[in-house]
Parts: sequence; structure tokens; C-alpha cells
Amino acid sequence: MKKISRRRFVEGTSAGIVAVAAIPAVEAQQKAAVTPANQPGVPRTTIKLNINGVDHRIEVEDRWTLVELLRDHLELTGTKIGCDRGECGACTVLVDGTPLYSCSQLAVWMNGRSIQTVEGLAKNGKLDPLQEAFIEHDAPQCGYCTSGQLMIAKALLMKNARPTRDEVRAAMTGNLCRCSNYNHYVEAVMAASGTAPSTGGGNAA
Repeated sequence: MKKISRRRFVEGTSAGIVAVAAIPAVEAQQKAAVTPANQPGVPRTTIKLNINGVDHRIEVEDRWTLVELLRDHLELTGTKIGCDRGECGACTVLVDGTPLYSCSQLAVWMNGRSIQTVEGLAKNGKLDPLQEAFIEHDAPQCGYCTSGQLMIAKALLMKNARPTRDEVRAAMTGNLCRCSNYNHYVEAVMAASGTAPSTGGGNAA
């Protein structure tokens, strides 16, 4: 009978344990891979909506959120998913001019609505003045919340072209910046509105 060292025995046993433990995970991945995206029996509705000036007629699953429709099915990935529960504001878009968290809106509710995403700010290859102000004032840091910050700021300037700093702060309260770059965001919006000198790199708010 061939002798097996204790070390080889332990190594072999450990490898077997790892392999067995991995089987359920592999099976789960394989099962997920063959699951169809459009599962039978899931209610679907055809909606019409205008996104960034373009009319769309699309069939959606009734459970899709607006951010899922934009990112996963229309490839408008400028809208980010942050918390996915209506708290951080990274997914903010304008619906008929009103800023809304797209992770908290069902796509079927958008029938007949007009939606603007961050992709719709630039026109004919030229950045919106608000986007230019964000760049000049170093507003984006990691950049993840930037699209949401742009959209909430755009909504404010559409309704109030000359806001005060306090009004800017109040309007942008629901949009979190994990880099804590709030002062630069405020300065950028003030510069875009023409109520503050455009000197770049705003340090005070």
C-alpha cells in the first residue's frame, strides 16, 4: 500500500472541498446565463416617449425602471445608477422639465412624456454652457454623480436663470457627491447663470 504524506492528504482534501463548494456557484451562473431576458408571462406594454428630442415607440416590461430602459435598452449610459433606491441622485433626468430620480420611476409611467438625459445637453457637438462651467470650475471629481448634478442644475436654471447661492444649494440638496465637491458645483452653476465671475476653480460657496 502506497503511503501518502499528511501534507499531500490535506492538500488533496482541501482541493476537493473547494471544488465541491464551487459547484453550486457554477450551476447558478449557468442557470442565470440561460435565463431569457424577456421571461414569458411578464407583463409588457408598448409606450411612446420622446428622449432628447427623438421619438421612441418601444415595448417594455412593466417592471422595468426608467433608468433600466435608458441604460440597458436604449444605451444611454450617461445616466448612472448609484444607490438604486432614490437617495443619491446620480440617476437624475428631466421628465417634462422636472428633475426625477429615474431609478424610482417605472418606464411604463413615461408613456407620452418628454425626457432629457445628460446626452441631450450638448447640441451639434457643442457643450452646453453649464457643462463648460462644470469643466472650468473643476466640478467633476470621480465623475460618477456628475450627470445627475448637471441635470438638477439644468432644471434649476430653466426655471430660475439667476439663482442665488442659497437657491443653488437648496436645489441640489438631493444630489450627493461622495467626493464632497459641493462648493465647486455651486460655483459652476453660479458661473453658468452669469451671476458670478467665471474665473474657474471656485473654492467658496
